[in-house]
Amino acid sequence: MSWIDRILPSGVRSEGNEKPSSSVPEGLWKKCVKCDAVLYRPDVERNEDVCPKCDHHMRIGARWRLDSFLDDDADREEILSDIEPVDRLKFKDKKRYRDRLIAAQKSTNEKDALIAMRGALQGLPIVAVAFEFQFHGGSMGYAVGEKFTRAAQLALEERIPLVCFAASGGARMQEALISLMQMAKTGAVIERMKIEGIPYISVMTDPVYGGVSASLALLGDINVAEPDARAGFAGPNIIEQTIHQKLPKGFQRSEFLLEHGAIDMIVHRTRMRDTIAGLLSKMTKQPLTPVEETSPLHEEEEFDEVIVVPEGDE
Repeated sequence: MSWIDRILPSGVRSEGNEKPSSSVPEGLWKKCVKCDAVLYRPDVERNEDVCPKCDHHMRIGARWRLDSFLDDDADREEILSDIEPVDRLKFKDKKRYRDRLIAAQKSTNEKDALIAMRGALQGLPIVAVAFEFQFHGGSMGYAVGEKFTRAAQLALEERIPLVCFAASGGARMQEALISLMQMAKTGAVIERMKIEGIPYISVMTDPVYGGVSASLALLGDINVAEPDARAGFAGPNIIEQTIHQKLPKGFQRSEFLLEHGAIDMIVHRTRMRDTIAGLLSKMTKQPLTPVEETSPLHEEEEFDEVIVVPEGDE
């Protein structure tokens, strides 16, 4: 018997081969993938999964993102949840595409890689969609393109803004040309929104590549990105192998894209809700409903400080 067992009360002391139960709940700590700091999970969640040590924006699920972004009221509802992927080509590589879909649906509890909701942002009615990267790398197939298009059509019918949070590896290869068609389809409905004067804000999280970056992700009236998010068509390794040159440091990161005029703003996740609300209020000329514990970024004197404009673009 160890000395600690001798001083512990009999009800606490471990008997025989029984292992003492840990007083620390499982999953209480989380490790930052960038700075390797061990973080207290509740603190990280309160900071919207942004590392308090190095400010790294960790990946979060689509449903959690929309729940935290939209107003918490009874009017918020998920829409277009009946749209599901279809294996029209009976595609098979190492596994059948149908089996991959079933596995992804079981692991994420989602039907496909895009979730759409209708709700309000600080009292302003909007439609918001978000990519679930854990579902097939957030790839865009028929179901994703169809859901985005119908969400945009709903925004057109009700004349309310559309906000998209993109996180994707690109078009879904298992659907071949069917997935590539979604690029034209989503681009067409975004153009209709532009003609009708309905605001569309695209928010790029980490990562956004391939057909999604070449279509809906970079066609917003305002293109926003989170800090250090990666966005591009092909990955840096593929580009270096093709051109046989070393790419600049930070290539395809949001800071690099802002400097070269590919995006309009970089917004910290904890300020995203207030910033987009302020943008939409200005674009629609509608007032916002004050919400507790939010910074007054929609006010004229403070809102301009959020927008970052590269030198020479004034």
